[in-house]
Amino acid sequence: MENRRGVALVLGTALISGVSIFLNKYAVSGFDASVFTFLKNLAVALLLLALMLAAKDYKPVARLTRRQWLKLMLIGLIGGSLPFLLFFNGLALTTASTAGFIHKTMFVWIALFSFVFVKEKLNKTMLAAAALLLAGNFLLLQMTGITLSLGAFLIFLATLLWAVEILLSKSLLNVKNVSGRIVAAGRMGFGALFLLAYVSISGKASPVFSYTPGQWLWIALTSFLLLGYVLTFYTGLKTVSPVTASIILLLGSPVTTLLNAAFSGSAITLQQLFGIALLTVAVALAILSPAYIISVLRKNPLRT
Repeated sequence: MENRRGVALVLGTALISGVSIFLNKYAVSGFDASVFTFLKNLAVALLLLALMLAAKDYKPVARLTRRQWLKLMLIGLIGGSLPFLLFFNGLALTTASTAGFIHKTMFVWIALFSFVFVKEKLNKTMLAAAALLLAGNFLLLQMTGITLSLGAFLIFLATLLWAVEILLSKSLLNVKNVSGRIVAAGRMGFGALFLLAYVSISGKASPVFSYTPGQWLWIALTSFLLLGYVLTFYTGLKTVSPVTASIILLLGSPVTTLLNAAFSGSAITLQQLFGIALLTVAVALAILSPAYIISVLRKNPLRT
């Protein structure tokens, strides 16, 4: 099995992700998406800086080499800025279900890149989990097919960049003195700087000064959720494999679906329930060894 604490943290990330996606759907409607992302990244970067100062992370940061600083900058570029711009522009050009399904294939690309570059092989259990995940997401999103378009291609590029970013983050987290806080701060801090350059050059920054208190409240709420997301994910990623972590994140989709049903009045279909069941089984296969699952079933046999 994977490290239990790491798995628990990434499970927390999936829960936060599900809630965050649900709330961001309402929050982003009053903003330009790139400006909204920049403000959240900046707020989280500042909060992480405050946490690092409180935790006295001076020595680990001071020990970072030039190569490690360059990795943090790259993580900010390909994880905290560029893919968001690609994703939101792609979303405007394709259907939400197509965008959602393509994004949920991220674990496939992480697994492929892991195999090609670090020779990490997938066992039969993980392959079975992968098949169930793809089928579960297809059912949960109630898809009938994938719309191929420029928008879908932009979403695909964003997904690839996030996959590479997770692997790059893992390589940095493998260094003993590099914590999840440091990687998260690098992603959000450098990501905010790159996004600042974009919104400034594109002339999208000026409306910020006319935001209402309600808009700033949305920014604050979603920023705290994002803070919880990056802290739990990168801390968990230090002791969990990138493939497993990306698989666990897919549990955020059922959370969002259940929240939509509870607060938006949209009923969950039998197809979606079956998709949620497949996703749950797939994640269990990914984080638990087959021997452990069999032992649990023997101790707690199903009774009719």
